[in-house]
Amino acid sequence: MNRIITIGREFGSGGREIGRKLADILGVAYYDREIISEIAKRTSLSEKYVQNVAEHKPIIPFPIHTGRTFWAVIPDYNQSVQQEQHNIIKEMASKSDCIIVGRGADYILRELKPFRLFIYSDMNSKILRCKNNNISNDYEKGAGMSESELTKRIEQINKSRADYYEFYTGQKWGDKANYDICINTAKIEPAKIAEFVSKIC
Repeated sequence: MNRIITIGREFGSGGREIGRKLADILGVAYYDREIISEIAKRTSLSEKYVQNVAEHKPIIPFPIHTGRTFWAVIPDYNQSVQQEQHNIIKEMASKSDCIIVGRGADYILRELKPFRLFIYSDMNSKILRCKNNNISNDYEKGAGMSESELTKRIEQINKSRADYYEFYTGQKWGDKANYDICINTAKIEPAKIAEFVSKIC
């Protein structure tokens, strides 16, 4: 069975950077935005549109009742994107040892028993990291924002991630019970965290 590591992370906590460094140390494949690109190819939709659908829970016009599967009430465009995402994540995990960031991969691959990380930090550290890092993603971009604006943006993105995760998995995002290890990056450099994780996963 392949070595699979999944990384859930708060925005601004350094989870993506840790994932890349860990992949380099272990010499394994790294998947993050590559998943969005592959979904776009398979569905002939734009990457920006796919990202919006793939990272937000759908707007359901009526409540989900007991006995109704969530696939049955997700709008068609959401369903096709989410199904492709499930398929791609499973395909990636079956090909080789890998690290997959976000997108509920820990839950999608639960039968393969991946090593599940959750990366978090305090707000001041997240704001500082956002200011110092070049964030190219339009959805996550925070260049030129004040600390107050950045705080709101970070909270907004993390709420969206939590809502998405909880909708599709039925589990609480960031709950220690759903991960093998949770790491606070406030006082530890990403390189040191990656080195530590490489020795225990």
